[in-house]
Amino acid sequence: QVQLVESGGGLVQPGGSLRLSCTASGSIFRFNSMGWYRQAPGKQREFVAGVDTGGRPNYADSVTGRFSISRDNAKSTVYLQMNSLKPEDTAVYYCRVAKSEFWGQGTQVTVSS
Repeated sequence: QVQLVESGGGLVQPGGSLRLSCTASGSIFRFNSMGWYRQAPGKQREFVAGVDTGGRPNYADSVTGRFSISRDNAKSTVYLQMNSLKPEDTAVYYCRVAKSEFWGQGTQVTVSS
C-alpha cells in the first residue's frame, strides 16, 4: 500500500513563501518520478512541477522562476518551495507518484492579504 502525506500548506500574504513536503511510504519513491499538482475552486487539476529519479526538475510556465521542486530519496520526501506567491496560486496542492493512481490527500495553500 502506497501512502503519500503532504504538509506545509497555510495562509500567506502575496509575495510570501511556503514550503510543501510530501512523504511516501513503501519503496516506490526512489524508483519513480514525482509531481506536484494543484486544483483551484471551479478549475481542473493542473500540473505544477515534477522531478525525475535523478533530481531533474520541470515546471509549469506559470510557476517557473518562483517555485522549486526537489527530492530527498533517503527520506522518501519531495518538496515544493514556493516563493513570490500570488493570489492566483491559491489552491489545494497534491503530490503524486508520476503516471500512477497514487495521490496524496492535498494541502490547502491560500495567498491573500
